[in-house]
Amino acid sequence: MIRTGGKNPSDLRTRFPLAPALLWMLAAALAVRQAAHTLTLPPDRRLTDLETWLGTDGVLHLPGSLYDADTHGTPFSGTPFAGLVLRPLTNAAEDALGVVWTIGTLLIVAAVGVLVARSITATSSSRARVLAAPVLISLMVVSLPVRGNLSLGQLSLLPVLLVLPACLSGAPGRGAGVMAGAAMLLQPAMLLFAPFLWLTGRRGAALTSVGTFAAGTALAWAAMPQDSLTYWVHHVAGAGLGGVPDALSNQSLHGLLLRLGLRGPAEYAVLVALVVPLLWFGLRRAVGYARDDQAVLGAALTGCLVVAVAPVSWQHQQLWILLAAVGRLGKGRSDRLVWPLIVAAVMCFHSDQLVPGNMSAVRTVADNAPLLLAVLAAVAMPFLKRSSPHWVAQMPVLAPAGRAPGRRVPLLPDALRVLSRPNLILELILIRVGYSVYSFIRASVPDQREAAEEHGRQIIGAEQFLHIDMEHRLNHLTAGLDWLKGFSGFFYETFHFLVPLSLLAWLYISRPAQYRSARTVLCVGTATGLLGFWLYPLAPPRLMPGYDYIDTVHGPQDLANPDFGALTQVSNQ
Repeated sequence: MIRTGGKNPSDLRTRFPLAPALLWMLAAALAVRQAAHTLTLPPDRRLTDLETWLGTDGVLHLPGSLYDADTHGTPFSGTPFAGLVLRPLTNAAEDALGVVWTIGTLLIVAAVGVLVARSITATSSSRARVLAAPVLISLMVVSLPVRGNLSLGQLSLLPVLLVLPACLSGAPGRGAGVMAGAAMLLQPAMLLFAPFLWLTGRRGAALTSVGTFAAGTALAWAAMPQDSLTYWVHHVAGAGLGGVPDALSNQSLHGLLLRLGLRGPAEYAVLVALVVPLLWFGLRRAVGYARDDQAVLGAALTGCLVVAVAPVSWQHQQLWILLAAVGRLGKGRSDRLVWPLIVAAVMCFHSDQLVPGNMSAVRTVADNAPLLLAVLAAVAMPFLKRSSPHWVAQMPVLAPAGRAPGRRVPLLPDALRVLSRPNLILELILIRVGYSVYSFIRASVPDQREAAEEHGRQIIGAEQFLHIDMEHRLNHLTAGLDWLKGFSGFFYETFHFLVPLSLLAWLYISRPAQYRSARTVLCVGTATGLLGFWLYPLAPPRLMPGYDYIDTVHGPQDLANPDFGALTQVSNQ
């Protein structure tokens, strides 16, 4: 990779001393936004699982078994120990409990982010440690697992926080082992962390965690024997509780096999045939990375195994997949971004946002992308070891300052003007993620038809005042000449997307420096247009009543119900 301008990009860090404060402000703003969104949802959509458990008519309020669907309608989906711990909370005020639960969930996210950031930057500068934490917290706050925990009022983030100290500490004490055991009591599939702790030399923590799990389970059996029998035996460690096990939100191997139509002994046989080698190879890899002083990656890979082999792995239990983004892949700096961006895209956007359309094969992959990522991370992705010569990414080679190719291209400063070709996969991911963000922001704009039409009248009035209102005459001239109407319509429909994409492809292949600048200009222009769309909504003349404009491509239109053919849903009108 070659840069022009003679400045090392690492020097840029000293030019932004306020970056840590701004990143922490962003993390706080996202957390406040998510909390406000959760607490302002309609009552029937706000903290639904928490209401089912602890509400006035909740499972934990009523007599009988926690898992009796006939009596309670929606049975309790947690372990008997979780029910035992949560039952005292039934006396709390409902509104106050929702606020405290939401704030507590966000504090858990913050604690996980700080723990992970401190571990992955242990050998980095203090500035890197300060920057890593708010970035991780912001990413987790907008991720689907955290949003699911907030909207449902679930407990699934707490086991992650409880097990991390034992995994990240070189010599975890008894307290860390007890916390890991508590995590296993809340989510039994976390028992997989016991062999992980044992094999990484944390044998005291492993024994303490298993002992804590055994003691808590025995306590729950003594206090609620019938519920314990139902959970552990009738439902096989909770399988089938909390939702339909073949739902897409269950991203476990068991759920995938059920969606493929397997049932009964055949499904169990296939499941065992998949789980045994997955655990064998996956656990060995996780232990290897943990011993390589990559404790977060080792814990994340073990968590990915938990997601894959658990009877059920609902969306709110999939935070481990996001943490697997810390793995390093590739030689160059741009290569390093591909894996984290793929993980972030899958864990922050729904499958229909990432892959629109109805192509069955692509849709199947997109719908099961979290499970696919978990399995790939656990057993296949060739994450770098610290001993690898590529552990430190290749720094750009700086060209001498002067008249280098691409020097006159606008917008990009010297230190960011790269002459080499960017990573194609990274570019495609950024395009897909960027379009998803663009669509989300555009869809978030409230309906402003009256304002858009008023702004349109303002523009037309200004054109008339300046005597430059020639568009109406040109519009009718084009509509009256069939050959001109056909040519302009064909040109618009055919080349509107084809020409820019073809130019970008040609620049990418033959002029990489110019490609980077052209791509940047296009992105900045799109972002500016989106900002204008938000601040000053404007109706096109052909959609405004009373002005006699003709849509020469799609015919007469109505702003309230436009029809642009296949582009109706993606047109920025």
